Amino acid sequence: MSTASHQPLNQLLACLPEEEWARLMPFLESVHLPPGQSLYESGTTIRHVFFPLSGHVALHGMTESGDSSLLSLVGREGVVGVSSFMGGLSVTSYATVLAGGDFLRMRADDLRREFEQSVPLLHLLLRYTQALIAQMAQTSVCNRHHTLEKALSRCLLLCLDRSSGNELLLTHEQMANLLGVRREGVSEAAARLQRQGLIRYARGRIEVLDRPGLVHSTCECYGVIKTEYDRLLPMRLAV
Repeated sequence: MSTASHQPLNQLLACLPEEEWARLMPFLESVHLPPGQSLYESGTTIRHVFFPLSGHVALHGMTESGDSSLLSLVGREGVVGVSSFMGGLSVTSYATVLAGGDFLRMRADDLRREFEQSVPLLHLLLRYTQALIAQMAQTSVCNRHHTLEKALSRCLLLCLDRSSGNELLLTHEQMANLLGVRREGVSEAAARLQRQGLIRYARGRIEVLDRPGLVHSTCECYGVIKTEYDRLLPMRLAV
C-alpha cells in the first residue's frame, strides 16, 4: 500500500505543506501493531517514532513495584516519541499500544534531522508537544482531584476521540492500569455509567451509547484537553 495514501489519516502529516510531506515520505514505512505491543520503555533511547493512523498508544509511568498510571493518549492526531526531537536521549515513560492498528514508522534520527531543517515541521511538532504536555498536566490534576467515575469518563472520551466508531476494546483490568486504581473501583464506576445508560460493557468491549451524556457527566478536564488540541492543531481531523 502506498505511503502517500496515509497522509490524510494522521493529523500532523495532514497539516504539513505538500513539499514538506514529500520530503518525509521516503523515510516512512507502514506497520501494523497489535494491542499490548511495547514501543519503548523508561530509560531507553528512542530508535523510531510512530504516527498512528488507526490505532492509539498509551504513554504511562510505572513504579518499581509495577504499578502504572496513564500520562497521555496518542492517536491519529499526533506522534509517539516526542523526546527524540526535543533533545532527550532517553525517556522516563513507557509507550504501549492500547488499540492495535496501522501506523507509520520513521527512524528517530531522520525525524530529528528534518525537525532541525524544516521550519513548518518544527512549528507543527512544537505545537503538538505543547498540546501533549497540556494533556499530561490536566490528567494529573484530574486523577488527583476528581472522582474515579469522572476520570473514567474522561479516559473513555479521549480513547473514543482517537478511535473510529463508538466501541472500545478495553477490559476493567486495562482501565484500572490506565487510571492507576484498583480493578474493583473501575468495575463499580463502569457499572454506574452503565446504569445511567451512558455505556454498555460486556466481555472487554465498551460501547458508548450516549456520547453527549458522557461528556456532560465528566469533569471539565476533558473539555480543557480537547480545547487545547483544537486551538493548537486547528486542522484536527474529525472523529
